[in-house]
Amino acid sequence: MDKPFSKMTVLVTGGSRGIGRAIAIRFASVGMNVIINYNTNVEEANETARLCMQQGGKPVTLAANVANREDVMRMKEKLDRLQLQPDIVVNNAGVSHFGLLSDVNDEDWDHLVGVNLKGMYLCSQLFMPYMITQRYGRFINVSSIWGETGASCEVLYSMTKGGVNAFTKALAKELAPSQITVNAVAPGVVLTDMISPINENDQQSLRDEIPAGRFANPDEIASLVYFLALPESSYINGQIISPNGGYVT
Repeated sequence: MDKPFSKMTVLVTGGSRGIGRAIAIRFASVGMNVIINYNTNVEEANETARLCMQQGGKPVTLAANVANREDVMRMKEKLDRLQLQPDIVVNNAGVSHFGLLSDVNDEDWDHLVGVNLKGMYLCSQLFMPYMITQRYGRFINVSSIWGETGASCEVLYSMTKGGVNAFTKALAKELAPSQITVNAVAPGVVLTDMISPINENDQQSLRDEIPAGRFANPDEIASLVYFLALPESSYINGQIISPNGGYVT
């Protein structure tokens, strides 16, 4: 693989805001082709693209529901026409659910499993043939600390992120002979919209339990994702790396 890193293409699913936006901007800072996937929020996606351009990146925004095979196939076909086959795929798209398991319904289940697990599966399955052909690639899956420890009132979310971790470890073994790495980043609590259902008192109680005394910034997660995409990270494979401020060691 002799393509310079800055000339590679990265696909960031759920790239319109939060951790996904920070990841897109980090890759854009080296002039990379950045594919910003989003589902419905075109304004936020365009804002991410604008911020990527400010950093010198070459962004493209593409709408697709990653839980829908036809949508992901259309996204791939558009990228093929643009000759932008991803060398790096960041499976970041995710949704949360906060509430008692007794209140969960089938629609909640289908939605979380669809986005958090099926989306990762589809994007990995459809984009890995190109990586196999060129014998180079990176899959980086955004998981959660709750996928390792579980969280009360987040049973569905914890379950899907545990699935992300298992998927990561297994696919890493499958693709390693093709010089492709598969790793997951499992953050602790990050300052994004995902924590909005937690009231301020509970947020403060959670901060008090974290040795670092604070939540993570999205930029800190993006820096770890970026490192795992670098050519020099090639011996890190099948790992679940959790930046969590010392909350879980």
